[in-house]
Amino acid sequence: MKFWRNVFLILVVVGSLVGVKTVEAQVAAGTNFEARIEKIVEEKEIEIEGQKQLYQKIELKILTGSEKDKIVTVENGNQALANVTKYEQGEKVIATKDVSPDGIEIYSVTDFVRRDSLWVLGVIFVVLTILVAKWKGVMSILSMVFTFVVIFIYVLPNLSNGANPIIIATIASLIIIPISFYMAHGINQKTTVAIVSSIVALGATAVLSLMFISLGRLTGLSSEEAGMLLVQRSGNFDMKGLLMCGIIIGALGVLDDITISQAAIVNELIKSSEKPKGALIYKQAMNVGRDHISSMVNTLVLAYAGASLPLLLVFVDNPHPFSEIINYEFLAEEIIRTLVGSIGLILAVPITTLIAVNWIRKDKL
Repeated sequence: MKFWRNVFLILVVVGSLVGVKTVEAQVAAGTNFEARIEKIVEEKEIEIEGQKQLYQKIELKILTGSEKDKIVTVENGNQALANVTKYEQGEKVIATKDVSPDGIEIYSVTDFVRRDSLWVLGVIFVVLTILVAKWKGVMSILSMVFTFVVIFIYVLPNLSNGANPIIIATIASLIIIPISFYMAHGINQKTTVAIVSSIVALGATAVLSLMFISLGRLTGLSSEEAGMLLVQRSGNFDMKGLLMCGIIIGALGVLDDITISQAAIVNELIKSSEKPKGALIYKQAMNVGRDHISSMVNTLVLAYAGASLPLLLVFVDNPHPFSEIINYEFLAEEIIRTLVGSIGLILAVPITTLIAVNWIRKDKL
């Protein structure tokens, strides 16, 4: 009973902290609202500019705003588009109302409402984590929520206000690492070693990122979003610092796994040895750590390849030489981001092992 009460409390905490409250928008010119497709009035194939494409006339019921429950008709595919989305009856969508210069109201569907599927997936994740990991799963979810709170309450507002990104990333890391680690793994020697090791490895990652952002002549403006941000700030924003901030926070997310695993290995080796010798424990732990590094490198390659498949396909049969392609800033930025973060993770293995061998004492286990 106590366990399920804790499960309920955690779900309430997660829902209250990371839930997105839907504010009903007033339906005015150029504003969005949610709607449900009540009926597909007409569906056919039409020809526009010599190309055949899908056309739909859709009946929508407005679900939010001052015009809630109003029935409107919209057209989908009545303009030349590279890809026309096919809508089905009963689907929830995001629609927009605009007013033309002559005062005519024009409604259009712009996207799907995905919130319900995200909530379902989130609940599955939380329930499975708690069922499999029990109390540690509960604490890991609380740790994750705490990290989200720090990012959204401290990091993003301060970055938005123009604070130095490097200082913000450093302070956030020093807040997140000890609290989230102790919450997820408990207060013990193993966790303390992982905290110290993560801070040291993160420092090395920060130095490398600062060095290679400079050597690579990166501006931090390779993405469309970065350009838009700079325009909004009238050019008064440290984009290089923001890039470095992203590298640090990204590495922070994986260091937990590396440092805790390596500290746990040393902890168990010391616990199982009658007379543990530091040099032997270090050698045995590094044997396991090397396997961890080799699997991690392959995992990182596959993870980035999977996330960047559309980008990689652009380079297939590209007439430009490979040496020219990797010189593009947006690609060089991703390579530097990936390799700097990976080097930091690799360094974390010997750093953690060395600190753990000299820190963990059998009489305190």
